[in-house]
Amino acid sequence: MGRSSKDKRDIYYRLAKEEGWRARSAFKLLQLDEEFSLFKGVSHAVDLCAAPGSWSQVLSRKLRGKGSSEEVKIVAVDLQAMAPLPGVTQIQGDITKISTAQEIIRHFEGQSADLVVCDGAPDVTGLHDVDEYIQAQLLLAALNITTHVLKPGGNFVAKIFRGKDVTLLYSQLKIFFTSVTCAKPRSSRNSSIEAFVVCQNYSPPEEYVPNMSNPLLDHSYDVDFNQLEGPNRIIVPFLACGDLSAFDSDRTYPLQLDSSKEYQYLPPTQPPIQPPYQQACHLRKNKLLANEDSPSVFLDGALSAMSLGNSEVTDRTTQGTS
Repeated sequence: MGRSSKDKRDIYYRLAKEEGWRARSAFKLLQLDEEFSLFKGVSHAVDLCAAPGSWSQVLSRKLRGKGSSEEVKIVAVDLQAMAPLPGVTQIQGDITKISTAQEIIRHFEGQSADLVVCDGAPDVTGLHDVDEYIQAQLLLAALNITTHVLKPGGNFVAKIFRGKDVTLLYSQLKIFFTSVTCAKPRSSRNSSIEAFVVCQNYSPPEEYVPNMSNPLLDHSYDVDFNQLEGPNRIIVPFLACGDLSAFDSDRTYPLQLDSSKEYQYLPPTQPPIQPPYQQACHLRKNKLLANEDSPSVFLDGALSAMSLGNSEVTDRTTQGTS
């Protein structure tokens, strides 16, 4: 396949590297902004589940480029470590904890956010019912912390997996926002069940007091919910955003888009800091994985190093095979 195989298959993956974005998902937020003008008048923004930081990158470039960099404050929150970005304050914390919400407000010096975005998603299993449920819980957790930090009239954008019970999520979002739209950016593949809810004009119910006692808003799903009609059922409009002349995320394009420029492979803008496969990379680099020469010795050493996680064991294994 070669190193350029993913470049061939995914035009937005390639463009992300050429334009310096950390991930192709940056184009999703850019296209959402084109449709809804999300960044208009925004000086305080929060990016939940931010790693590896492509949406924080978009916020930094767009907001800090409009006016005074001192007035713009951007906070990125994630459990994982993230490489630094100019003008972005990072919080390594849990979005289901009240301490995280308090830390965000502290960085804003007591002010509330104008915009909260969340591109977080679980590691999908391929079982759609399970993936949709976990994603729904993640979205509700993001909504819950948003009620602590978002100012009235502010906007909230989050990833959603569209399934048969998605109308329950819409009805909960409509409690807090006057306008809720389900949007599908051009850069989001048609084969994917992902979409994005764009919630505008934050207007919580009267006397509503945000709390973290039930961070996931875990209501029981009503199996008959989709049978409701009239005012008891909320229908959220669905909008495909992004110019139709833009690149199609499901199509394969030639490597050389511009005839005057020769294609050149580019590495990712920001490699992962602590990837889950870091131990495997270490074993491969030090030739501790099984190979044709001495499979049993190398495999035994690799398993020992992985189970104990001790550098001394790795050194001892290397010495024993030299």
